[in-house]
Amino acid sequence: MTWTARPFPLVVSAPSGAGKTTLARALVKRRKGLVFALSATTRERRPTERDGRDYRFVDGPEFDRLIAANELLEWAWVHQQRYGTLKGSVARALDAGHCPVLDIDVQGARRVRELFADSVLAFVLPPSAAELERRLDSRGSEDERQRRLRLGTALEELRAVPEFDYIVVNDDFESAVDSLDAIVTAERQRRQRYVALESRVAKLERVLKSRMGEAR
Repeated sequence: MTWTARPFPLVVSAPSGAGKTTLARALVKRRKGLVFALSATTRERRPTERDGRDYRFVDGPEFDRLIAANELLEWAWVHQQRYGTLKGSVARALDAGHCPVLDIDVQGARRVRELFADSVLAFVLPPSAAELERRLDSRGSEDERQRRLRLGTALEELRAVPEFDYIVVNDDFESAVDSLDAIVTAERQRRQRYVALESRVAKLERVLKSRMGEAR
């Protein structure tokens, strides 16, 4: 008898600089059965990023085409740029029995919850406001205007914390990855996710009853 649990989308959201992308990728690398869902974005590629691995970097007209062709699961304006999850990457993961991990903003998380009622939403918090600012400054990829814009967005995103299922504080990196890993473990054991659970339990009951009869 094979016991199978249905896969589910895991959404990891956070204010910019809290470390959600690094955490999400570390989780996927650590654990089998998880797939990183690729997003498209119109923002400029950073020096350490690679097209097709970190994001699919596109211009405005190509992003418009993705929307028109219904190739995006969700999309939103974030920091004056557009981001959207490629529908195909999520569908392929679920069809293969894998859990797609979506590194997306609060707006995208809301949309995924609408589309997938069984999705799991985790919000990553920085240990302090000072640490969040330090991490943004350490990037060296934003000017002062962009930095202020990201801090303003962070304030808005923090108001959405009550909408999430889990909170992970990214103080110690490995501990934060452990917390995300524990979330996946717990969610995979939910009764509602098991395929044909009632019929399988009923079969166990029948076998046990027959054994009891044989033992008399």
